[in-house]
Amino acid sequence: MKMRAALLLAVTLVVFPFAGIAAEKKVTDLKELAGSWQGWVTGEQGQERATMIVQANGNYKASTVRGSTSEGQFYLQDGKLLYRSSRTTGKAQLTEDKGKTTLSVIPDDPNYRTGRGDYERVK
Repeated sequence: MKMRAALLLAVTLVVFPFAGIAAEKKVTDLKELAGSWQGWVTGEQGQERATMIVQANGNYKASTVRGSTSEGQFYLQDGKLLYRSSRTTGKAQLTEDKGKTTLSVIPDDPNYRTGRGDYERVK
């Protein structure tokens, strides 16, 4: 019985290797990020609900429901999407999965005050 379950799992992974995995979308123009985003960021108090507004030139303002704010800019360098803010610098990633677009900001040096943020585009 265990052998059948293992075989079924192996076949499933071969047939559907990327099922459930969001596909990274290469950003070639910062205008692709423009608009409103809502999500979660890691702050001093743990996970916090946040909103971010991105302008067509890559500038953004983000705030949490607890009142923490950050301003910064997304930019492209050597084909990579990066950001710098009033708090951190790091890489950013745009992904699409099942009609949902997610923008993640990943600090180079996360600490207890600032961490990863994951935002979904507001329609």
